[in-house]
Amino acid sequence: MVSGLLMFGQVFAENEWNVNKYETITIQTMALISCIYLDQTRNAGGTMSKEQDTEGGKRPHDTELYVDVPRTRLPIVYHPIYNITFMGMEKLHPFDAGKWGKVVRFLKEEQFVTDENMVPALEASEEDLKVAHTKSYLSSLKWSAIVAGITEIPPLMFLPNCLVQRRVLRPLRTQTGGTIMAGKLAIERGWAINIGGGFHHCSGDEGGGFCAYADITLAIKFLFERVEGVATATIIDLDAHQGNGHERDFLGDRRVFIMDVYNCHIYPRDRIAKRAIRRNVELDWGTQDAEYLRKVELHTEGVLNEMRPDIVVYNAGTDVLDGDPLGGLAISPQGIIVRDEIVFRAVRGRGIPILMVTSGGYQKMTARIIADSILNLHHKGLIGPEEGEGSSPKPIGSESSVSEKNKCVFQFPNSLHLQ
Repeated sequence: MVSGLLMFGQVFAENEWNVNKYETITIQTMALISCIYLDQTRNAGGTMSKEQDTEGGKRPHDTELYVDVPRTRLPIVYHPIYNITFMGMEKLHPFDAGKWGKVVRFLKEEQFVTDENMVPALEASEEDLKVAHTKSYLSSLKWSAIVAGITEIPPLMFLPNCLVQRRVLRPLRTQTGGTIMAGKLAIERGWAINIGGGFHHCSGDEGGGFCAYADITLAIKFLFERVEGVATATIIDLDAHQGNGHERDFLGDRRVFIMDVYNCHIYPRDRIAKRAIRRNVELDWGTQDAEYLRKVELHTEGVLNEMRPDIVVYNAGTDVLDGDPLGGLAISPQGIIVRDEIVFRAVRGRGIPILMVTSGGYQKMTARIIADSILNLHHKGLIGPEEGEGSSPKPIGSESSVSEKNKCVFQFPNSLHLQ
């Protein structure tokens, strides 16, 4: 292992790897290793369908994720474990692996949340994960090379898997647990936000694009299995990338309506998954606010008019931001804030529960934008303490509680009466 690390370090130094871009040869090598391992796993265990492997048809297992949450807490789910720090290796991927903590810090500075009024996320157990994932896929994560390929952090392949599990996969499992918990909270409260999650490239039997667990699929399947009256769901995926993970999971499942608005020229360009999209909105390079917001509003309204679901899962990726190295779009910070307001206004105005996850976003300022958007939703009466939820929402475009940097400032009163 030591010789392997030294060899990688030499290659790293000689090639002066730019951490803001993918190293094609390295990624291809990891993909080859992953394919060889997965083929060996399938051959050793025999061919097994997803339905067989996930032990479908049984009574729901006991879980700690569907806990009763006191009304003194807002349906905002977070845990400091979300943030990935591991000898600086997390910096080898353009994703800001500490953005979730920054979002919470900004919300605390505005006195909207405290440690006492948020819901602490719990880690999803292996039995929880089996609701959507195959045994063979979960077993594959015990190989560091597989995790390195999924997270696109090459040095992980040389590390003991026990370290990879603790420092990389445990945070992702905790975010996944947070999404499942937020699903239940959304049904109970009308809305919920997981400060993390949104791993929309992961399906039940394959990970990729920094997505190791299919939290969106899991949240929906948990609701279908455990909550009476929840039989349909709509996924509104506004991350810049196609959400091929949940699309593959729900391919042919008429209970789940998927709307996906994405840059069609970038990863993953998954044609099989695309067949699951019932409202497909493809964007071109450099799409800007006016066209983007018009399409978001038009198609969100259209989707909700076409089918009224029992819950909406909103994948609110911020990699649509202008300058994002992977998204390829040109949406302004204020455009993202207005986008989120459009979705919440359309969903909540119809009395439909909504679960929001934060998904992708590869610039340092995305944490500030996410926080500003949440504050704006609160100010407009679209989320917030129960006693304030019944007030009439303000029109889109009126003053909102966002940072000075985003050119629209709202002064909060000294007391927000969160309890």
